This record gives sequence, C-alpha cells and structure tokens, in this order.
Amino acid sequence: MLYYFDFRTWLTLIRLASREPNPRQRRGLMKLLLLIVPARALVHTVFFFLDGILFPGLWRVKVKAPVFVIGHARSGTTLAHRLLCGDERFSTFRYFELILPSLTEKKLVRLLAWADRTLLGNRIAKRLDAWETRKFGPSQHIHKMGLTIPEEDDLIFQASCASGFWMTKLPYLAELDFFHVDQRPARSRARLMRFYRECVRRQLYLNGSDKIHVSKNPTWCGRVETLIETFPDARFVILYRNPYETIPSLLKLMHMSWKRGGNMDAARIAGATRVMTDLSYEHYLLPEKALAQHPQTPVAIIDYRDLVSAPRATLERVYADLGVPLTAQAREFLAAEDAGAREHETTHRYSLEEFGLEHAEIHRKLAPLFSRFNWDATPPPPREKRS
Repeated sequence: MLYYFDFRTWLTLIRLASREPNPRQRRGLMKLLLLIVPARALVHTVFFFLDGILFPGLWRVKVKAPVFVIGHARSGTTLAHRLLCGDERFSTFRYFELILPSLTEKKLVRLLAWADRTLLGNRIAKRLDAWETRKFGPSQHIHKMGLTIPEEDDLIFQASCASGFWMTKLPYLAELDFFHVDQRPARSRARLMRFYRECVRRQLYLNGSDKIHVSKNPTWCGRVETLIETFPDARFVILYRNPYETIPSLLKLMHMSWKRGGNMDAARIAGATRVMTDLSYEHYLLPEKALAQHPQTPVAIIDYRDLVSAPRATLERVYADLGVPLTAQAREFLAAEDAGAREHETTHRYSLEEFGLEHAEIHRKLAPLFSRFNWDATPPPPREKRS
C-alpha cells in the first residue's frame, strides 16, 4: 500500500496561498506547502512502504465492526469518545500517532520514548511538554489537545492535504470542500478511504488486532455513505446538542484559528463564516438521512444533556444499541465516571450576535430537531448588548 497524497488539493492550496495579501503569512504558507508538506509526505511514503516488509503480520490484520462517533462539533463527541476509550476492548489513535501514520514511525517513537525514560531522564519528554503548552495553550480551554491524547482521525490526512484541519489555517471554505466526501466520484472516495483503512490496520497491529477501532470525527458527518462502503459492518454514534450552543462555539474556535496567523480580511472571514454556518446545518441533518438508507447499520443516538448528567446510563444504552456487551471492566470505568458526573463547565464564551447570526434562522433550519429533542424548553441566550 502506497502513501496517499491529494495532489489536486495541494495545488489548489498553493494557488490560494500565493494570493494571500499578508506577506508574512503568504511566505509562511508557501514554505509550508512547497517545502515542509512534500518533505513530510516523502518520509511517510518511505516508512509506509517499509511497514509491510518489516512487519509481515500486518497483512493479516483486519478492521472489524469499527465505531464512528459523529455529530456537530462541540456536541459532546470528545466526551463520548473518551468514555468509549475507557473500555480496554477499543483502539484509537493518539495525536502523535495521527501525524505519524506509518507503523514503523510509531514503533520508532515508542523506542525513543523508552530510551528517554531509561537513559535521558525524560529530557525529551520535558521539551515536548513545553512545546505542547506553546502549541495548544491558546485553545486548551475550548478543546483539550496533546500529543498523547486521542484525537480526530481526520488528522491522518493532514500531511496528505486531504484533511479538513487545513480550514483552520485560512478561511478557504468557499474554494475547498473537505466535507461532502459522499458526493465525490466513486474512484476518489475509494482511494481516500483505502488509505484510511490501511492506517487503521496499522494502529490495530500496534494496539491489538482483536480490538475494535473507535473514531471521533465531527467533520465526517458528510461521509457516512463512504464509511459504510469502506466498512460494511460499521457502527455509528451520533451526538446532538442545542445548536444555539454548538454553532457559535465552533465559529469562535474557527475565528481564533484564522486570526492567529495574522490580520485577516473581514469580508473573507464573513464569507467563510456563512459557509461554515450552512455546513453546520448539514452536520445536523445528513447523518441520519444517510443512515436511513442502511437500516441494518447499528446506530446509537446521544442527547448531550444525558451524556453530561448521567454518563453511565447513557453509555449503557449506546452499548446496547451497538450490540456490544458490557464487560466488568467497562462497567467499573463507567461507574467511576458516573460518580464524578457534573454539568459541563467552560470558560469559553460566545454568542450568535458576534457572528451576525439569528436564533430564528437556526430554529427554522433545524425545526424538526428542536421538536424532537425539546430544545425549545431551553430559551436561547439573551442578546448581548453592544457598547
């Protein structure tokens, strides 16, 4: 299996980056796209090829009945994923394992970590801790990230220029579409997901070939059909939370990412905000629409309010819906989580007003879901006063 690289998107990113009005940002992006990205892809290609030679047992590993946790960003997908990962039967990617997709690379990192612990007194680990603070510190209050923390599988495509995480660099949403994978030509979908399946097989070889891969990706709401094509025995967990909370929270996070690299054109950010808002509606509506065409596919629905107030009972229903028996270890883990359950608290502050959005529009677009989940019982937050 060769390493996957999306040359078409890469060339489009170069073209868009070359038009950046901010000289410093333009130089940084061109350096990233013309030097760093190709170099990384070349290294990954070599190691990816070596995997099958150095680890012949990899060819016998199969991906069986994976679980995909999806839903609009900020709807509790991270929490649901973490609770599932507390079950020792599940396997997932950690952040560093996503940016190093080759099995050989992962093995080398583990060897280096052992040498650091036993021979170097954790010197490398301390430097990495400092790097994590600089890299992820500004947004940790919104979404906790770290090299050894499980993260979204979509990151596996970042070095291939096929990941939606490129949208955090600049607001190119009108020019690039990483969301509607189900609408792409069959050959394009197959090539993309064949690479993903190979990456999951490598992770299962590392974590245990008898384990169940569990993936959390809000942006994959637009590729449910493709996931079922790739994994006919796939299972899904869909999170739902009041969009008055999720949509502005996501927009706040995106605006922080866009502005971090330099001064952004207000009109372009406004346009990207509109595109992101429209995509938000599709995040809510597309998954169950696609799954309706596959009634044999196991699906578990989670109301965010239930997840944070009663995690054990909520996850017990998820296990039942997915057809996964609860083990004593899983019950013990969920019981501990239930004992510490509390309402979600955050210092992340946002409002629809600051993004030019109205509650009435969201309610109109998602009216059936408001009725289904009784979101109207919770009135929208008050409009912020402008000074």
